[in-house]
Amino acid sequence: FIFLIYGASCPVLECWFVQEKPGGGFHAAMSQEKSLLYINTDPDSEETRSKQGPSTDHDKVYYITDPAATLCSSSLHPPEGSVQKPQCEINPFMPQPSTVQWTVPLTVSAYSPLYLQADWYTAALQGFDGQLRLSNVMRAPTATKEPKVLLSVSSRTFMIRSRLGEPVVLDCGFWVDASSPLSGSGFAVEWRYQFRGDGRLVLAYDGKTDRFAETQEEGAGLDFTALHETGNASLILQEAQVRHSGTYICTVYLPYLLAQVAVELEIVEPPSLSIFPSPLPLSMPGQVVTVQCEASGFYPLSLEFRWVLTGPDGRVSPLGQGSVTGHRQGPDSTYSQTSRVELDSAKLDLGRGGEVTCVAVHRGGTRRASVTLNITGVSAPSIEDYMAMVAVALGIYGLIKVVSWTFSSGSDVANTQEKVITLS
Repeated sequence: FIFLIYGASCPVLECWFVQEKPGGGFHAAMSQEKSLLYINTDPDSEETRSKQGPSTDHDKVYYITDPAATLCSSSLHPPEGSVQKPQCEINPFMPQPSTVQWTVPLTVSAYSPLYLQADWYTAALQGFDGQLRLSNVMRAPTATKEPKVLLSVSSRTFMIRSRLGEPVVLDCGFWVDASSPLSGSGFAVEWRYQFRGDGRLVLAYDGKTDRFAETQEEGAGLDFTALHETGNASLILQEAQVRHSGTYICTVYLPYLLAQVAVELEIVEPPSLSIFPSPLPLSMPGQVVTVQCEASGFYPLSLEFRWVLTGPDGRVSPLGQGSVTGHRQGPDSTYSQTSRVELDSAKLDLGRGGEVTCVAVHRGGTRRASVTLNITGVSAPSIEDYMAMVAVALGIYGLIKVVSWTFSSGSDVANTQEKVITLS
């Protein structure tokens, strides 16, 4: 979670400084100003300031010290000439004690320390390559533009896709400046779930008293050794279920401070296909054959059916999507759906049959199931059939003529011999 580049300066970050306009009410207007962030990992180095000067195209310039070098990640600095840019926003921040029960032990004193009398900022960033989401809390001496990162919370994989039943790790890590007076008073970690207006607490952990909140969700946990030793606050879900799909917010609390990142979890389960009846009964020309295909156990909802017929010669004929039923939701919240197709040889060129295939296209992958269609019996003859029949008839006629000529010739010879004997 920590990118260590001690004593080195990092590329400059372009950022938006966003704050409420003075005199705003409940729906206060926001102001935006272009800002530049010059990042240095060594608080005693003047390298960044000496190499870079303020830009006249930007309203604000900040010289940030980031000992953990999270702001130096390659995800925040695209190659030169790249059209992709990281997202960055910086806001004023007001330190205050949290009121949730698992953070109360962090601020047992009724008095705020003098250390809080400073200019405070939060910075929220997202990498251009989708591989980093970062939230920092920074403190600057009053009336200066030289903040230092005190708390950093990040996620390296904030978009995760999982199938049902698999274990899932939602990445979240944090770093605390050990030189800050707030670092020795403990911390707390909270994971919350949000999806389409629904929200719930997944788990909350008070690192100071080493205990969970009572609202811990079954099957969710943390790696406590990694949490205390390296700041790994990743949420571990033992078995992914449909209800886990949504947004998870990882919040890390220090006394008077907090920072959070959001991680998206998408549950995607492809369908299982079954065709019935299987095998198909032997069919006669002109008979209508009904085939059904059931797609079951898939999530999310969107699914597309297709039917195709592959003839004995390998020619593929599309049969459309068939007649599709509505969705049915099972006890595990996955969906099922059925498509039915009617194969009428009077309307379709089915020939002597072939392989009927049901195709289900889903975000989790495309699935196929096939069954063999056999058509037997006499059907209306084609031109080729007529030609074959004529050829057979001619052959038979020729054979009859040859046999007739042979018998006729033999009879004439016999008659001649009888006449010769009589004369003798």
